[in-house]
Amino acid sequence: MTAAAGYVGRFAPSPTGPLHAGSLVAALASWLDARAALGGRGGRWLVRIEDVDPPRCVPGADERILAQLARCGLLPDEQPLYQSTRGPRYQQALDGLLHAGLAYPCACTRRDIEAALQAQGLVHERHVERPYPGTCRHGLGGRTPRAWRFHTQRYQSKMPPAPIQQAQPAIYSIASSGVSWTDRRLGPQFQDVARQVGDFVLRRADGLWAYQLAVVVDDADQGVTHVVRGEDLADNTPRQILLQSALGVPTPQYLHTPLVRAADGEKLSKQHGAPPIDDSQPLQALTNAAQVLGLPSPTGITGIADALAFWVKAWPGTYNSPL
Repeated sequence: MTAAAGYVGRFAPSPTGPLHAGSLVAALASWLDARAALGGRGGRWLVRIEDVDPPRCVPGADERILAQLARCGLLPDEQPLYQSTRGPRYQQALDGLLHAGLAYPCACTRRDIEAALQAQGLVHERHVERPYPGTCRHGLGGRTPRAWRFHTQRYQSKMPPAPIQQAQPAIYSIASSGVSWTDRRLGPQFQDVARQVGDFVLRRADGLWAYQLAVVVDDADQGVTHVVRGEDLADNTPRQILLQSALGVPTPQYLHTPLVRAADGEKLSKQHGAPPIDDSQPLQALTNAAQVLGLPSPTGITGIADALAFWVKAWPGTYNSPL
């Protein structure tokens, strides 16, 4: 797999269950963005099955997801890529980071990390990232390694301070103070990854590959130029930008879409019992997803292909056109 010219987008579901209303919003948005790209000439749209965490995967969920997408007329331009086949490639990337001094082994348990944070007076806040305290950053002290972490603090600190002014807003920039990037929907964003997140995990204590490394390697190898996904993943973006820079691969443009929320205001998710979409009525399911995205209703249109074509034309006027 090599980087492709033009526009390459992707939808990357985890096979932990069938598509629900929230995941269909992300699928439709990424498909529309690809089809509306390049002045309406259209780009390529891929599907990647993110089955890197087997204990959470449901047997047959991948096939169900692909069937649901097909029922909704959302067909990828290539055969789906499965992360479970990509272990050697992730190891190659980790080995490169280790060789460059940008990754290191960690022996900490969750209890160790919590104790270290409490000793620093950091109180746990709900929905707020718990920064790694750097316990193993300078060695394991004879302990057995459990996980491997990215040396965020070392990499970020080597970056020069951000310029006071730029002629044009950059899609992204990395400075010693943190990572800045521009989301096509959310606008300018910033995160001091070293302070707010710390040295994040690349390979977990159970031997499984962490999402951050897998998604960066796969996006690079598949030539992905534009990432369209739910806004709950926006805070992952600066970590991925750091990894892309460290690995010497391109950074895509990002667009984070609105979320579908349950009655209690929480994000609709499989973990919270979100029901699967009713793919016996795919046009209604797509219309509901389009409504979340702020797209007009396809009044008088009864076919899926015609509805999708209608939304492709409406897409550039609702979201910033992909560059």
